[in-house]
Amino acid sequence: MPTAIKVESLSKAYQIGQFSTGTISRDIERWWALARGKEDPFLKIGEKNDRSSKGESDIVWSLKDINFKVEQGDILGIIGKNGAGKSTLLKVLSQVTTPTTGTIKMKGRISSLLEVGTGFHPELTGRENIFLNGAILGMTKAEVARKFDEIVDFSGVERYIDTPVKRYSSGMYVRLAFAVAAHLESEILVVDEVLAVGDAEFQKKCIGKMGNISKGEGRTILFVSHILNMVKSLCQKTMILEDGEIQSIGATDDMIQYYLSSKKNAIKEWDSGVVGDFIAELNFARITDSDGNSVEFIDINEDAFLEYTYTVKEGGYMFNPNVHVYDQNGNYIFVTSDDNVNSRFDKGIYQSKVKIPSHFLNTGIYTVGLALTSYPGTVIHFHEADALTIEVKEDIRKRENPYTGTIPGVIRPKLEWKTMKKKQI
Repeated sequence: MPTAIKVESLSKAYQIGQFSTGTISRDIERWWALARGKEDPFLKIGEKNDRSSKGESDIVWSLKDINFKVEQGDILGIIGKNGAGKSTLLKVLSQVTTPTTGTIKMKGRISSLLEVGTGFHPELTGRENIFLNGAILGMTKAEVARKFDEIVDFSGVERYIDTPVKRYSSGMYVRLAFAVAAHLESEILVVDEVLAVGDAEFQKKCIGKMGNISKGEGRTILFVSHILNMVKSLCQKTMILEDGEIQSIGATDDMIQYYLSSKKNAIKEWDSGVVGDFIAELNFARITDSDGNSVEFIDINEDAFLEYTYTVKEGGYMFNPNVHVYDQNGNYIFVTSDDNVNSRFDKGIYQSKVKIPSHFLNTGIYTVGLALTSYPGTVIHFHEADALTIEVKEDIRKRENPYTGTIPGVIRPKLEWKTMKKKQI
């Protein structure tokens, strides 16, 4: 198959804070270097874009030396933690922003769905925006008209098609935006996380459509998502980005397993102001055993504890500490919260702790999100979807039954059984 996208030595640098260097002399030095076709001298002191810690330079590399290619008709998944550079990469490929260095070669027109409402004019109706997007792609009015009914039917917003899209809900925006991107005649489709806004039924519909246009029409798709089971069901190959660099690229199943294994982190600390807002911020989280010692994995035969520390900076709120646990495919396993908290918090440093009883989770890798929600549950002050990644292991020598194989399921509770003889035969 011919190559649809080829990226070579692609890098993107951003300056934090003010746009100038801060002094006239350094601005002149930068201008003189660029005027002579030289590299920006201040990019040399740029740092990786690690959002979880403070740096010493005001230049960060959102992308650094990215090299990959995608064959026509392939679907490439892109995964990585928040701030890894996924959205920046798609914006550069979609020509929303320009690269600092490197080259991009693409065969065909590109249609992008980068965020809710991308490419839509809020004052125009859904109908007008469909034709506008078609014109941007170089299609004639007649060509768009032939696709119009199909787009509207797929989106499910027929009743509001002549309503200005500024009155659409975020779900309606996504429905129409995806329908436009998927049905208009572009050779490359770029989709960034926005499907998380839609309901489960629409997500399934979109996954099926992307699979059809890739296999049936030979269109190339780049797909970014934190929902790993969605990536697994759709993408043949997956790229892992970390701090703006390619960590690995290969078969999707292998990459998801590698990604989760490399993320295993049963203890994590955040600098002040990194995760949170003016009301509260996250400081520290870890997994411990019954003796309070930090552990790298949970033994299925023993109790474990998940604890996290946070600073309340603005008193007077009633908080609900809660923990979200996902399996290695991104599926919700359970959410638990401290429902015993029924008073308003004063300013101070607090710790919440929850017990994970033995034989509750099955063996495997899990990600943990930490949240502090204000009553009645409408404001989340911080929520790290992958604050911790933990592994549950089992020493089969301690297993009470003789079976030594892998036991299926995401939970493995130790329930009370009773077996007795009813009568002699």
